[in-house]
This record gives sequence, structure tokens and C-alpha cells, in this order.
Amino acid sequence: MTIPIIAAAAGAILVLLQAILMVLVAVHRIRDRIGLGTGDDPALERKIRRHGNLAENAALFIVILALAEMTVVPNDVVAIIAIIFVIGRIFHAIALSTVAGSHGAEKGRIFAAFRAIGAFSTFSSFIALGGYLLVGIF
Repeated sequence: MTIPIIAAAAGAILVLLQAILMVLVAVHRIRDRIGLGTGDDPALERKIRRHGNLAENAALFIVILALAEMTVVPNDVVAIIAIIFVIGRIFHAIALSTVAGSHGAEKGRIFAAFRAIGAFSTFSSFIALGGYLLVGIF
């Protein structure tokens, strides 16, 4: 059995990103004395959303990436998919740092583009990984 080194590296990067986003939420909560919820603070809402969105997607991706790496998907393909996913998640986190990225404001359209790139990268990584894994198994 192959040890999933690529999945481990991608997981390490994603867990560090998750930790950074977690700290940013915590600092905001402490600074503004908001224990639970958002306190009707749109900036905190964006921080919670980007933290939660990464958590929703990264765990499943890393598990399936490791399975792909240990079974039928060539390491070059695994590495390319992992890179696309990680870069996409970074773009998505950057995008949700702004009102333009989270709510599509006219000013700062680059952040809306970052969000789209992040979402498409995540989606395409899931489809490519799942498809490649299924075809390889059967």
C-alpha cells in the first residue's frame, strides 16, 4: 500500500489555513465581545462563512484524495488535483474577506472573480477526483 504523501501535504496546508481562519474568527469575537452567532456583524458573518466553507469541503476532499493516491490514480494526477483544490480554497478565503467577494459589490470585482475561481476549483477538483477514481476502480 502506498502512503498518501500528496494528500498529507495538501491536508497540512489546508489545516494551517483552517487554523488561520479560526484565529481570525476568535480574535473578532473577542474584540467585539460576540460569544455566539454573528451579533448582526457582517464582517464576522463573512469570517465564519469562509471558515465553515473550508471545513465543509476540505475534510471530504482530503479523505478521497488519500484513497485516490493509495489506489488507482497516478501521483501526477493526484498532485495536480490537490494543487488546484488548495489554490482554489485560498482564493475563496481571500474573496470572502471582502464585501465584494461575499455579496458581489461593484467595487473590488476582483474578489468576486476570486470567489468564482475558488468555487469552480473546488467543484472541478471533486468531479475530476471522483470521476478518475471511479473509472480507475471499474
